[in-house]
Amino acid sequence: MELWIYIVCFITGMIASWLAVVKNMHMFQLNSYKMSLHFNWALRNALSFWSQFLLLVLAIPVFLLNHIIVPISLSAIFIIFCLCNKPVKNAKKPLAYTSRVKRMLVTVSILIIGVGILSYFVSTPYSFIAILAFYVLTPIIPVVANFINAPIEASVRRYYINDAKKMLESHPNLIKIGIAGSYGKTSVKFYLTTLLKAKYNVLMTPESYNTPMGIAKTVREQLRSTHEVFVCEMGERYRGDVKELCDIVHPQHGMLTSIGEQHLETMKTIETIIKTIFELSDAVATKGTIFLNGDNENIRNNLPNQQSNTYGLNENNDFCAYDIRVTQNGTSFSLRYKEQIIENLETPLIGEHNVINLAGAIAMSLFLGVSCDDIRAQLKRITPPPHRLQLRKQNDMVIIDDSYNSNPSGCEAALKTLSMFDGYKILITPGMVELGAMQDECNFDFGVKAAAVCDCVILVGEKQTKPIFDGLESAGYDRSNIFVENSFNAAISKAYSFKTGKPNIILLENDLPDNY
Repeated sequence: MELWIYIVCFITGMIASWLAVVKNMHMFQLNSYKMSLHFNWALRNALSFWSQFLLLVLAIPVFLLNHIIVPISLSAIFIIFCLCNKPVKNAKKPLAYTSRVKRMLVTVSILIIGVGILSYFVSTPYSFIAILAFYVLTPIIPVVANFINAPIEASVRRYYINDAKKMLESHPNLIKIGIAGSYGKTSVKFYLTTLLKAKYNVLMTPESYNTPMGIAKTVREQLRSTHEVFVCEMGERYRGDVKELCDIVHPQHGMLTSIGEQHLETMKTIETIIKTIFELSDAVATKGTIFLNGDNENIRNNLPNQQSNTYGLNENNDFCAYDIRVTQNGTSFSLRYKEQIIENLETPLIGEHNVINLAGAIAMSLFLGVSCDDIRAQLKRITPPPHRLQLRKQNDMVIIDDSYNSNPSGCEAALKTLSMFDGYKILITPGMVELGAMQDECNFDFGVKAAAVCDCVILVGEKQTKPIFDGLESAGYDRSNIFVENSFNAAISKAYSFKTGKPNIILLENDLPDNY
């Protein structure tokens, strides 16, 4: 067979393979580079690999024929698959070409070249089988590349983390505050940072940088000698994650915002979640103090023996918020602590649950010497973190954007916030994930609670939202007011199309990333 025929087939096959690898690399990144999560994702989305399955069937004639029609046909098929695997536009969270991803893509390139050299020197039709096999295996190629690069990644990770540790150690007077919890930690981080800025020069981990590498990146790129406080969000997905972060940062003080079913899929039991989040409490036990959400049952039932302070709405808390008044324009409340009272605090934030988070941020700020007058002034400057009950007004519509993530407590708080608005109340949601065996139960309960508040419910993804649909039906909800769409954009377009004679109040509750 002439060389040019082989070259055409090889080039089209490798381009199709490269595009498919990049697509799967995106999913691998969204799955936190965890092999088990990626394989679970692949099993859940097996039908999306139709092109790989089709090629397995088409590979059979290659074994039987040694004819020019085979490479020509394969080239045509590969061109079609190139179009199928072209980069996704407007991805919710696009592939970030980090140094790690670039190193994996270099490894993939070497593998592609290796396949090309190998396939050239073996006899036809087996040369084409090598090209086919590489394309068929593209869903796991990122995992293979990550495995090959593991020693390099471990070395890079160790270097960056050790460098961040050295930088933190070179700032002995830096006040370091760790914030951990199943949910609410990003909001508390933003609120606390805003309050502390009245007195201190504060550095916080940006957005949701709450992993070892995210924290190391923040420290190495942003920490300056002028910083007086470092507010560090500490994420958890597996047991020991918070301890690992505490070993990097060595916080003097801490805050536990909540403990719930979030990440039950990877933690397996609520007891493991409790132990993991309380690793922050263990880390600051002999250094300073810790502030805990006393309204949270899992925290309240596991209070440490060390010096700690509770906050929340329950009057038994050390810092108790009360006299809460919520309107569409914001919230006012008062705070009692020890023998003191701060009355008529005002914030543009909406929602009773935000008052709990603010109570914790105020408690830590008072502990660090921020005055009541400064706290009162800073509260009026606080804005919600992006996509966390963020209020937007468009013409005659109000959008409550709570799409960053979702958990049972957050869903309940969002529905309570929606209920206080006057208008036609629309819920758009794909449901909750990462709740393990409790996922269907929690989503069913979400549907029951939504039925009592919403005039209309738009579900995103039929399979994913089936438990919510069942919950709505069990509550006697009118099925004509339930819609199911395949994408978030389609759901929003549907909500925009309603003409009810009232203002449309749209709650965006969770927006799953592209790997769901």
